[in-house]
Amino acid sequence: MNVRDGANLARIRLTDEEAEEYQSQLDQILQYVEQLNQIDVDGIEPTAHAEDVFDVIRDDVAIATHQLSQEAALSNAPETAHDQIKMPKVVE
Repeated sequence: MNVRDGANLARIRLTDEEAEEYQSQLDQILQYVEQLNQIDVDGIEPTAHAEDVFDVIRDDVAIATHQLSQEAALSNAPETAHDQIKMPKVVE
């Protein structure tokens, strides 16, 4: 793969010195990828993660010490109506 072709596709201008340096780096990366392609992976199930991934979500359970009564919640509201906080209309 030629680094100038990739730079052209990405609309990046490279000086001759940059192209030479990046071509060397790209060649090293491609050699490493080729080494990875030679590894026998028959019988290994494809995965997205090296370790099993579990959701770390707790049950949605109300905790009595954090509950706020309806009266306490409405006591700080500037206006209430029908046991709810009354808000100004925001849609025109």
